[in-house]
Amino acid sequence: MKHFNKTALTDMDFASRIKLINSISGYKSANLIGTIDSLKQNNLAIVSSVVHIGSDPALLGFFVKAFGERHTLANILETQVFTINHINKDIAYQAHYTSAEFPKSVSEFEKCKLTPQFIEQFDAPFVAESRVKVGLTLADKIDIKLSGTTLIIGHVTHVLLENEDYFDPTSGIDLNSAGTICISGLDSYHDVQKFASYEFAQVESSPDF
Repeated sequence: MKHFNKTALTDMDFASRIKLINSISGYKSANLIGTIDSLKQNNLAIVSSVVHIGSDPALLGFFVKAFGERHTLANILETQVFTINHINKDIAYQAHYTSAEFPKSVSEFEKCKLTPQFIEQFDAPFVAESRVKVGLTLADKIDIKLSGTTLIIGHVTHVLLENEDYFDPTSGIDLNSAGTICISGLDSYHDVQKFASYEFAQVESSPDF
């Protein structure tokens, strides 16, 4: 068994520690965050930290670094809207390179050959090539001093599915049919396959394992 204690983690070279810690949480969601500023400059950034915050009201969140030049964070605070777009295998390569530190005057949509998509009465751009897309309005911003990050929480106001068959009222969105992929570590991408569905867990119907 390999054991990394606190001392070993502290003494590990920076690059190795970053790769280890970024992979120990397991598979992570793969999404593109679409934003726009008041001058109509589009921005697109890949994130692996989108989390479910609540269903009633419908809330999603994601973490962003709060230091340096952060176009995504600045745009959300300025316009109060953003989009979350699932990544599929067809756009994974382009999506990966939205993490490059392009200057604010350069749109990652244009640079990475992805298409901004707009709907009426909502300013932030969706990714046309994404098959599952969510539009959100800013609900809260929580600064986390320990990590120098900010948790952005949004109210879900729009859900766009490329195909209506992606949604089953009994089980939710069929991510396999939509081709949604996931991320491990900093730069590894995976497709996944559903292997089971279980009934809602209740004490009364718990199996005798």
